[in-house]
Amino acid sequence: MSDIPNKMVVDVRGVEKHFGEGANRIHVLKQVNLQAYAGEILMLVGPSGCGKTTLLSAIAGTLRVENGSIEVFNQQLHRMSGGALTKFRAKNIGFIFQQFNLIPTLSVAENVGIPLLIQGVGNREAMKRSRAVLDAVGLGKRWNERPNKLSGGQQQRVAIARALVHEPPLVICDEPTAALDSQNGEIVLELFRNVARSANRAVIIVTHDNRIFSYADRIARMDDGEIVEEKKQTHDHPPQFLHEHAL
Repeated sequence: MSDIPNKMVVDVRGVEKHFGEGANRIHVLKQVNLQAYAGEILMLVGPSGCGKTTLLSAIAGTLRVENGSIEVFNQQLHRMSGGALTKFRAKNIGFIFQQFNLIPTLSVAENVGIPLLIQGVGNREAMKRSRAVLDAVGLGKRWNERPNKLSGGQQQRVAIARALVHEPPLVICDEPTAALDSQNGEIVLELFRNVARSANRAVIIVTHDNRIFSYADRIARMDDGEIVEEKKQTHDHPPQFLHEHAL
């Protein structure tokens, strides 16, 4: 974690979420409490089906919860109207989905530029900034191609570039390195580190990828809809993306 003050940017208190009705009702989140702070990378880990992605979606404001409160930058998401929440999310949150959600009829640069256009940035400036962030993820030369011309790992890097292009203060990622080899995983994790070290910014990552655990400042482990353990990590040495042969 950087030396900036530990300002809380996400505060989850007593959050509960159910899916289904009657006998099929499933209690997915059970009185979850979790905080994220400026300057850190927080990783959320645990077995499949334990509620990680559901919690991530709730923090991102794309999923409403039944009980509890979620504050992001001191704004109570559960009290916002749909329109206000959409505007808040577009300005403050970059969400990297497990599914890439790229628009096939748009070029790579146009896909990346969508968050800027939503905020009213002109097309020329949006494309300039899109190409700059594509350079940062190693895809600068592919800016004018369609997504279907790219591999799965390359599409994942486009999705990451799209989440970062408008420099959101909170970046939320669902398995961002699952489709990446070691070299590109290192590029992406270094980008996330730079984001987290910027003033008043934080990164939350849901992952099963133990190659990236060393990049976390804190790791919160979930099981059966609850946070069961939190661990703070110190970086006496630079984090390393473990290569496949080291697993």
